[in-house]
Amino acid sequence: MVIVVMGICGCGKTVVGKLLAQSLALPFYDADDFHPPANIEKMKAEIPLNDDDRLPWLKKMAERIPHWENSGGAVLACSALKHSYRQILKSNTDVRFVYLKGHKELILQRSLDRQGHFMPPALIDSQLAALEEPTDAIVADIAATPDEIVNDILRQLPSQDADKTTS
Repeated sequence: MVIVVMGICGCGKTVVGKLLAQSLALPFYDADDFHPPANIEKMKAEIPLNDDDRLPWLKKMAERIPHWENSGGAVLACSALKHSYRQILKSNTDVRFVYLKGHKELILQRSLDRQGHFMPPALIDSQLAALEEPTDAIVADIAATPDEIVNDILRQLPSQDADKTTS
Protein backbone atom coordinates (compact mmCIF):
# COMPACT_ATOMS: atom_id res chain seq x y z
CA MET A 1 0.00 0.00 0.00
CA VAL A 2 1.07 3.54 -0.74
CA ILE A 3 -0.26 6.27 1.52
CA VAL A 4 -0.59 9.72 -0.04
CA VAL A 5 -0.63 12.53 2.52
CA MET A 6 -2.46 15.33 0.71
CA GLY A 7 -3.65 18.89 1.19
CA ILE A 8 -2.79 22.43 0.19
CA CYS A 9 0.63 24.01 0.58
CA GLY A 10 1.61 24.66 4.17
CA CYS A 11 -0.72 22.09 5.76
CA GLY A 12 2.15 19.88 6.95
CA LYS A 13 2.29 17.13 4.31
CA THR A 14 6.06 16.71 4.50
CA VAL A 15 6.34 16.80 8.29
CA VAL A 16 3.41 14.44 8.83
CA GLY A 17 4.40 12.24 5.90
CA LYS A 18 7.93 11.74 7.23
CA LEU A 19 6.65 10.91 10.73
CA LEU A 20 4.03 8.53 9.34
CA ALA A 21 6.61 6.80 7.15
CA GLN A 22 8.90 6.42 10.15
CA SER A 23 6.05 4.99 12.26
CA LEU A 24 5.21 2.45 9.56
CA ALA A 25 8.86 1.72 8.65
CA LEU A 26 8.21 2.79 5.04
CA PRO A 27 10.20 5.00 2.68
CA PHE A 28 9.06 8.60 2.32
CA TYR A 29 8.81 10.53 -0.95
CA ASP A 30 7.97 14.19 -1.44
CA ALA A 31 6.06 15.16 -4.59
CA ASP A 32 7.93 18.48 -4.61
CA ASP A 33 11.01 16.51 -5.68
CA PHE A 34 9.22 15.41 -8.87
CA HIS A 35 8.32 18.90 -10.16
CA PRO A 36 10.11 19.95 -13.33
CA PRO A 37 12.16 23.15 -12.98
CA ALA A 38 9.58 25.11 -15.03
CA ASN A 39 6.86 24.35 -12.47
CA ILE A 40 9.07 25.44 -9.58
CA GLU A 41 9.98 28.69 -11.34
CA LYS A 42 6.31 29.35 -12.08
CA MET A 43 5.37 28.85 -8.42
CA LYS A 44 8.27 31.00 -7.21
CA ALA A 45 6.88 33.75 -9.46
CA GLU A 46 3.52 33.32 -7.64
CA ILE A 47 1.84 31.92 -10.75
CA PRO A 48 -0.51 29.03 -9.94
CA LEU A 49 0.03 25.77 -11.80
CA ASN A 50 -2.72 24.63 -14.14
CA ASP A 51 -3.81 21.12 -15.08
CA ASP A 52 -1.39 21.06 -18.04
CA ASP A 53 1.51 21.93 -15.71
CA ARG A 54 0.52 19.26 -13.23
CA LEU A 55 -0.18 16.36 -15.59
CA PRO A 56 3.44 15.32 -16.36
CA TRP A 57 4.28 15.71 -12.67
CA LEU A 58 1.39 13.48 -11.63
CA LYS A 59 2.20 10.90 -14.30
CA LYS A 60 5.82 10.76 -13.13
CA MET A 61 4.69 9.84 -9.61
CA ALA A 62 1.98 7.48 -10.87
CA GLU A 63 4.68 5.55 -12.75
CA ARG A 64 6.62 5.05 -9.51
CA ILE A 65 3.71 4.09 -7.24
CA PRO A 66 3.42 0.46 -8.49
CA HIS A 67 7.15 0.01 -7.83
CA TRP A 68 6.79 1.43 -4.32
CA GLU A 69 3.76 -0.78 -3.72
CA ASN A 70 5.59 -3.89 -4.94
CA SER A 71 8.55 -2.99 -2.71
CA GLY A 72 6.39 -3.08 0.42
CA GLY A 73 4.74 0.33 0.38
CA ALA A 74 5.62 3.98 0.83
CA VAL A 75 4.34 7.32 2.04
CA LEU A 76 4.09 10.16 -0.51
CA ALA A 77 3.46 13.80 0.41
CA CYS A 78 1.52 15.27 -2.52
CA SER A 79 -1.06 18.04 -2.81
CA ALA A 80 -3.37 15.87 -4.99
CA LEU A 81 -5.88 18.70 -4.94
CA LYS A 82 -8.43 17.40 -7.44
CA HIS A 83 -10.31 14.13 -7.71
CA SER A 84 -8.89 13.65 -11.21
CA TYR A 85 -5.33 14.01 -9.85
CA ARG A 86 -6.01 11.38 -7.21
CA GLN A 87 -7.38 9.05 -9.91
CA ILE A 88 -4.12 9.40 -11.84
CA LEU A 89 -2.13 8.53 -8.73
CA LYS A 90 -4.34 5.53 -7.92
CA SER A 91 -4.39 3.95 -11.39
CA ASN A 92 -4.94 0.32 -10.41
CA THR A 93 -2.78 0.37 -7.30
CA ASP A 94 -3.47 0.16 -3.58
CA VAL A 95 -3.34 3.83 -2.63
CA ARG A 96 -4.85 5.32 0.53
CA PHE A 97 -5.28 9.07 0.87
CA VAL A 98 -4.84 11.04 4.08
CA TYR A 99 -6.27 14.56 3.82
CA LEU A 100 -4.68 17.14 6.10
CA LYS A 101 -7.49 19.61 6.64
CA GLY A 102 -7.20 22.95 8.34
CA HIS A 103 -8.30 26.55 8.44
CA LYS A 104 -6.80 28.98 5.96
CA GLU A 105 -5.48 31.24 8.72
CA LEU A 106 -3.45 28.43 10.32
CA ILE A 107 -2.10 27.29 6.96
CA LEU A 108 -1.16 30.86 6.06
CA GLN A 109 0.70 31.31 9.34
CA ARG A 110 2.60 28.05 8.86
CA SER A 111 3.47 29.02 5.29
CA LEU A 112 4.80 32.37 6.46
CA ASP A 113 6.90 30.64 9.14
CA ARG A 114 8.63 28.12 6.87
CA GLN A 115 11.96 29.01 5.35
CA GLY A 116 13.45 28.17 1.98
CA HIS A 117 10.41 26.64 0.30
CA PHE A 118 9.62 27.59 -3.29
CA MET A 119 5.85 27.70 -2.76
CA PRO A 120 4.89 31.21 -1.63
CA PRO A 121 1.95 31.85 0.72
CA ALA A 122 0.41 33.95 -2.07
CA LEU A 123 -0.64 30.71 -3.80
CA ILE A 124 -2.77 29.44 -0.89
CA ASP A 125 -5.95 30.97 -2.33
CA SER A 126 -5.39 29.34 -5.73
CA GLN A 127 -4.80 25.98 -4.05
CA LEU A 128 -7.96 26.36 -1.97
CA ALA A 129 -9.89 27.25 -5.14
CA ALA A 130 -8.58 24.11 -6.89
CA LEU A 131 -9.10 21.81 -3.89
CA GLU A 132 -11.79 19.17 -4.25
CA GLU A 133 -12.01 17.66 -0.79
CA PRO A 134 -11.85 13.86 -0.94
CA THR A 135 -14.78 11.79 0.27
CA ASP A 136 -12.80 8.56 0.52
CA ALA A 137 -9.81 9.66 2.60
CA ILE A 138 -8.71 9.57 6.19
CA VAL A 139 -9.16 13.15 7.41
CA ALA A 140 -6.79 14.63 9.99
CA ASP A 141 -7.12 18.06 11.60
CA ILE A 142 -3.89 20.02 11.25
CA ALA A 143 -4.56 22.01 14.42
CA ALA A 144 -3.10 19.07 16.37
CA THR A 145 0.64 18.49 16.78
CA PRO A 146 2.37 16.40 14.11
CA ASP A 147 2.69 13.46 16.52
CA GLU A 148 -1.01 13.68 17.39
CA ILE A 149 -1.90 13.82 13.70
CA VAL A 150 0.16 10.70 12.98
CA ASN A 151 -1.41 8.84 15.91
CA ASP A 152 -4.86 9.84 14.62
CA ILE A 153 -3.99 8.58 11.13
CA LEU A 154 -2.66 5.30 12.51
CA ARG A 155 -5.91 4.81 14.47
CA GLN A 156 -7.94 5.41 11.30
CA LEU A 157 -5.90 3.11 9.05
CA PRO A 158 -7.70 -0.21 8.78
CA SER A 159 -5.70 -2.72 10.85
CA GLN A 160 -5.21 -5.05 7.89
CA ASP A 161 -3.67 -2.17 5.92
CA ALA A 162 -1.40 -1.21 8.81
CA ASP A 163 -0.38 -4.86 9.12
CA LYS A 164 0.43 -5.02 5.38
CA THR A 165 2.68 -1.99 5.60
CA THR A 166 4.68 -3.29 8.53
CA SER A 167 5.16 -6.87 7.38
